[in-house]
Amino acid sequence: MLIKKPADIRSSEITDKKLYLRRREFLQAAAGVAAAAAGVSGATETLLAAGQAAPHGRKLDAKKSPLSLTPDQEKVNSWEQLTSYNNFYEFGTDKDSPSLLASKLKTDPWSVMIEGECAKKGNFPLETLIKDQVLEERIYRHRCVEAWSMVIPWVGFPLSELIKRAEPTAKAKFIEFTTQADYGTMPGIRQPVLQWPYIEGLRMDEAMHPLTIMAVGLYGEVLPKQNGAPLRLVVPWKYGFKGGKSIVRIRFTERAPANSWQLSAPQEYGFYANVNPSVDHPRWSQASERRIGEFFKRKTLMFNGYADQVQGLYAGMDLKKNY
Repeated sequence: MLIKKPADIRSSEITDKKLYLRRREFLQAAAGVAAAAAGVSGATETLLAAGQAAPHGRKLDAKKSPLSLTPDQEKVNSWEQLTSYNNFYEFGTDKDSPSLLASKLKTDPWSVMIEGECAKKGNFPLETLIKDQVLEERIYRHRCVEAWSMVIPWVGFPLSELIKRAEPTAKAKFIEFTTQADYGTMPGIRQPVLQWPYIEGLRMDEAMHPLTIMAVGLYGEVLPKQNGAPLRLVVPWKYGFKGGKSIVRIRFTERAPANSWQLSAPQEYGFYANVNPSVDHPRWSQASERRIGEFFKRKTLMFNGYADQVQGLYAGMDLKKNY
């Protein structure tokens, strides 16, 4: 089977601003309908909702995190922007495909298989993994490898807490994430864009870093399906493709897992995928980015602005070779 390279994928290029604005005119008008149609995860709604209706679903009981950006530091993108302009190729390669097609995703019941180099293996219901986790709201910068960016108010919990519960062994040097691949509900996987299911991975110290979270919500509400419900990975100093959506398997490994984009186009996408303005993508510069909702570009920040917190993870590494 011929696997298309990113150069062949129409949506891997940055969407023209005028085209995006024309789409938004329709999407904003249909936002309420699309949100209702796409829905939210029934499992997390049942488990985590405070029992109070919210504008687009159910409200989550989350505390403010000291690791979060504040509104005076960054202007948060709107709900409409965050839920109508997404990369989620399992539903198609256009930016609006997830918001229009994700309603078919079945998120209740949901379970996550934990396996590999750990003591507590098994197929765990989502409610077991989330039980007793303290949810936090964290406003993070999000930088896509395609040179567009957003500021997103996630709700989630530290990945380190989930890792501790799994009790990884001394052999566990990396952690691999596998996402849902359902031909019945995800029309995008019927196309040979990537090798499905989608796989991503982190080094263990990256996974244990306090900034790395498992997100279950957005804007204080249960996570919409087009944004990766019911459980997705968020690593704010890396390009967005590292954040696997709708995760169904977590495996602890001794060796670095080969992630999906790395397998498809190793000359373009590496394992680490740290935001680095000095390392260009072969087909465009990474020195600047366009924040969705803004016209002018801005300079890309090293490690997406989180250098003070994470640069120590890569001491002694050549980040131009380890891209």
